Amino acid sequence: MNRPRLLPWAGAQAQPCYLVGDGTGYLSRVADTIESVQLGMAGDLLDHAADLLADRKATAAQLHFLASRMAEALREVHRIAVSRGARIPSPAYGDLDDIDVPDDAESPVPED
Repeated sequence: MNRPRLLPWAGAQAQPCYLVGDGTGYLSRVADTIESVQLGMAGDLLDHAADLLADRKATAAQLHFLASRMAEALREVHRIAVSRGARIPSPAYGDLDDIDVPDDAESPVPED
């Protein structure tokens, strides 16, 4: 079943844009390319952030600009994650309560 794909750009009045298809068409390839560029730019921005934050002489204006760009990049990466997560097929198995856990397995939550 084809699931709608949240595209990496917004429509009129910043409304989300969706694409329905099999993921092999021209528009899907354009969206893939844009997502790849956005992820690459986010990675580059992280590298720049590490350098700027290590510089004790960075000004408030530089840090504000960095924070603004990082917020933009985080919005884009979040949108990509939401889009890709929505297209992951549901698991074939049922309720997680049906999974057998060995009695000696450690609990992720410590008991009091």
